[in-house]
Amino acid sequence: MFPIRDDNPQILTPYATYVIIGLNAAVWVFIQGFGATEPLAGSICAFGLVPAQLLQSLPAGAVVPLGGGLVCELGGGSGWYTAVTSMFMHGGWMHIIGNMWFLWIFGNNVEDAMGTRRFVIFYLLCGLAAAAVQIAANPDSTVPMVGASGAIGGVMGAYIVLYPRVHVHMLLPLGFYITTFAVPAVFMLAYWLLVQLASGVLSLGAQGGGVAFWAHVGGFVAGMVLILAFRDKTLLARHPYHGWRQKRSPTRSWHRIDRR
Repeated sequence: MFPIRDDNPQILTPYATYVIIGLNAAVWVFIQGFGATEPLAGSICAFGLVPAQLLQSLPAGAVVPLGGGLVCELGGGSGWYTAVTSMFMHGGWMHIIGNMWFLWIFGNNVEDAMGTRRFVIFYLLCGLAAAAVQIAANPDSTVPMVGASGAIGGVMGAYIVLYPRVHVHMLLPLGFYITTFAVPAVFMLAYWLLVQLASGVLSLGAQGGGVAFWAHVGGFVAGMVLILAFRDKTLLARHPYHGWRQKRSPTRSWHRIDRR
C-alpha cells in the first residue's frame, strides 16, 4: 500500500515544503551524484550520522564498512553537524523518491497550520528528535544514518493530530490490476506507526545496516507533541476538515484503475 494523495485543500503556498524537497533533490544530484557509487559512499561517510562517533566512543581514524567493499574512514571529533546534514542525504533512488513523495502529500497541510518559518523549525526539530531516539536505541552503532524519514515522520505525526478524519487515497496493486481505496488519515498513519514500532522491536540487537525504524517512531511522536506548540489556531481555522469535530472530507472510497 502506498499513499497517492489526500482530500485536504491547500490554503497557503507551501514554500518551506518546496524548498526542503528542492534541497534534498539538489543534494542528491550535486553531492551524491545521482547515487553513483563513489559520490554516494563519500557523501554518506562525510555527512551521515554515526551514533558511536557522535557519542565519541570510536577512536579517531576508525574504519567502518559500508558493504560492497566500501568503507568509511571516520575523522576525529563527534561530527555533531551530521545530526542536521544526515537529514538531507539518501541511500538510493527509492529512498529519496519515497521520502519526498510522503513529504509532498503531507507537508503542505502541516505547513498550512503553522506558516513557513515555523514549519522549517518544526521539521528540523522533528529530525533531531528522530536521530536522538535512534541513537538511544542503538548507541554503539557504527552504521551511518541518512535520510529525511525521521523528520517526515514528524510531519506525519502532526498530520494525524491536525487532520485525523481527512481521507488518504492508497494505491494497492492486485495482480494485473491496480486498485485505490481511501481511508481516514488516522487509520493510515496509525497503521504506519504500528509497522515502525513492530519493526523497531524486531531490529533490537541486530547487527549491520538497515532501516532506522526507531528514528521513524521518534520523529512521529515528536511531531504529535510539537504540533501542539507550533500550530497557529488562526491559520488552522481556515481548514474545513481539521480536528475530530469537523466533518470528514468527501471522497469516493473505492474505485479500480486498469493497468494498461
